[in-house]
Amino acid sequence: MDIDTLNRRFGRPPAVTFANSPLGGPVVTLAIDGGHVMASLIGGQVLSWVAHGRERLWLSPSARLDTGKPVRGGVPVCWPWFGPHPVDAQKPAHGFVRTRIWEVAEVAGDAASPSVTLSYPTDDADLLIWPHECEARLTVTLCESAALELSLATENCGLVPMHVTAALHTYFRVADIARVRLEGLENRIFIDKLSAGARKVEPGAVRFAGEVDRIYLGDTDRIRLVDEAAGAAIEITSAGSRSAVVWNPWSAKAARLGDMGSPGAYREMVCIESANAGDDIVTVLPGDRHTLRASYRIG
Repeated sequence: MDIDTLNRRFGRPPAVTFANSPLGGPVVTLAIDGGHVMASLIGGQVLSWVAHGRERLWLSPSARLDTGKPVRGGVPVCWPWFGPHPVDAQKPAHGFVRTRIWEVAEVAGDAASPSVTLSYPTDDADLLIWPHECEARLTVTLCESAALELSLATENCGLVPMHVTAALHTYFRVADIARVRLEGLENRIFIDKLSAGARKVEPGAVRFAGEVDRIYLGDTDRIRLVDEAAGAAIEITSAGSRSAVVWNPWSAKAARLGDMGSPGAYREMVCIESANAGDDIVTVLPGDRHTLRASYRIG
């Protein structure tokens, strides 16, 4: 649909509006007093979350929606697999929906708590890389105090069970990664992807002094991101998940990635991902649905 049609069918200005973004693609914006959130219809990806006058997500300065490549930053949707494909490394990392056009399925809520649901039903071409008829539905809701709630539902529309991993790959903006700590993962087992998948135990709050790439397992439903340099904190809660991914590329890896935007950009971000990853593999039976949820509140 073109933007005018989307606004006629689904728009509820000023709470819900559609526009062509300067980044090169169609976006939907939810707005309430105290904040707004913007999501792209390409990839079903949240690009911006402003709460209490501050941008809370990191987006690469080089981000473009119209290149056919995944956008780094915001909240990419990793689906229906997380990371490399489990048996075929030639298939795209983090699944295939990050560059697809998503449909607007529904707009709901009221002016105080608007929401939009974007859907991606697999098509015949997708069956060549993922042999399951299924649908992903991302619901984005802006709540009281500009809290952001996300839910990623996976529905199995086929005739056989399917095994899914997924993530809401959230890039949070921070003032200085060296002065960030994560609370709530103490004593949790994690898979250290920088140590050949070795399993370790987190002794205390997570801090950053170099590259970090970890999958925390088990009870990871409450994490507190404390940005000491900015004097701010974000409470992260999740459901439908028994794993959480924590990632920062640090300087050498960031330079190799090529799409971070500047050499020091890694200092301004940290990924904390509500996920089904590692041992947390979800089986979705025919006709059933699994929902991964994440909620972000300032506090």
